[in-house]
Amino acid sequence: MDASWLETRWARPLYLAFVFCLALGLLQAAKLYLQRQRLLRDLRPFPAPPTHWFHGHQKFLRDDKMEKLDEVVEKYPRAFPCWIGPFQAFFYIYDPDYAKTFLSRTDLKSQYLCKFRIPCLGKGLVNLEGPKWFQHRQLLTPGFHFNTLKTYVELMAHSVNTMLDKWEKICRTQDTPVEVYEHINLMALDIIMKCAFNQETNCQINSTHDPYVKAMLELGRIAFYPLHSLLVHNDIIFKFSPKGHRFQELSQVLHQYTEKIIQDRKKCLKAGMRQDNTQKRTCQDFLDIILSAQAENGDSFSDTDVQSEMNMFMLVGHNTMTASLSWLLYCLALNPEHQERCREEIRGILGDGSSINWDQLGEMSYTTMCIKETFRLIPTISSISRELSKPLTFPDGCSLPAGMTVVLSIWGLHHNPAVWKNPKVFDPLRFSQENSDQRHSHAYLPFSAGPRNCIGQQFAMVELKVAIALILLHFKLTPDPIRPPTFSNHIVLKPKDGLYLQLKILPDS
Repeated sequence: MDASWLETRWARPLYLAFVFCLALGLLQAAKLYLQRQRLLRDLRPFPAPPTHWFHGHQKFLRDDKMEKLDEVVEKYPRAFPCWIGPFQAFFYIYDPDYAKTFLSRTDLKSQYLCKFRIPCLGKGLVNLEGPKWFQHRQLLTPGFHFNTLKTYVELMAHSVNTMLDKWEKICRTQDTPVEVYEHINLMALDIIMKCAFNQETNCQINSTHDPYVKAMLELGRIAFYPLHSLLVHNDIIFKFSPKGHRFQELSQVLHQYTEKIIQDRKKCLKAGMRQDNTQKRTCQDFLDIILSAQAENGDSFSDTDVQSEMNMFMLVGHNTMTASLSWLLYCLALNPEHQERCREEIRGILGDGSSINWDQLGEMSYTTMCIKETFRLIPTISSISRELSKPLTFPDGCSLPAGMTVVLSIWGLHHNPAVWKNPKVFDPLRFSQENSDQRHSHAYLPFSAGPRNCIGQQFAMVELKVAIALILLHFKLTPDPIRPPTFSNHIVLKPKDGLYLQLKILPDS
């Protein structure tokens, strides 16, 4: 009788709990089923590549083979639905008219690819929305004005020459291809540390000694890690995964470093003092400009805002510039006739390159066309995404509902044979004035377009011109036939296993 009493006492709650869990499971299954049916209905007007019933197109996304995307773009010349598992779909577009309609709106940026970064890095222009974003954009714009950028040219040239000295020593002791990506990575970090903080870290020579430099380099590798896997989109799984834990540790190093610099600078400004090395400075750095904006706007631009913007500027600017210059060198190495024409143009402007100034950069017309063609052929940011706040109707009458995540594939747009003739051919003359005037306004979007275009695009162009000019004056570039680069399609499009080039010192350098 006692056993029967215990059985009744404990079995009933367990039974009820089981029924409750089963009901919740069935309810969730029904919800997912309806979600899938709704997506199938909404996306029915748009044909798509064959999809796996469970994985969707995840294998296609994870393979990092951009050739597969080229094949899809050729077969579906405007857009296609891309399934991330059975219950989630993105809508990829790469048609100029579609892009123009999409970018003319003010939909929120999709957080799907960067939601885990925000708590660690803070909210800056990259991930802010609405009035807060507009306020920050206005306050930060002076930091990228031509008058400010002019003063950075000498700083940039000094960092590039440090890298070239390293390359020259390597080339004099070995006759094998050099892995240049890591050298460029340190050089880009050196430049942005000077322009952002007026900090001389000597990172190109002793990169392993500075905790901040080490953290920034490793953080860049994790922050732009691909997030197409369903598992890493669970907050708890990512937070407690090795990568998530390491990401938080590195972010703390970043925060402590930037906070100390910001507070030290504010103390100096408040006391009317100048730092010991400020007397050598010929320009304001990015931090000066941000702190000036804060002083004028009081509580509406907090210390947290300052720190977030500095972190974002450092991380995003450093990683995108490294990739951009790497791909530019690779494209010129593959196309020696264009490389030589750039070199002749640069020699005619700079002579031996002992000095370089802002006005000379504006004379590099053919070199500029080669830079633009590199951005077309290998866009550093391969896509941008938004979540529709209201239905979107394209010029051909096809529509998408609110809530859909739309991905503008910049790679797809720049490789679309319906937009570009022979899109895989490196042809700088596409960007002659005549050809540019005849092109659709949204056929070429390396820095996006509309109100949320890249605020740092002029900074990037200046840095690329300084770097490529000095490199071509000193070295002839040849690709390594044994180790061609492969794409690592994270948020920033990087060479997966580094970039190997044969560097030959020019006799008159």
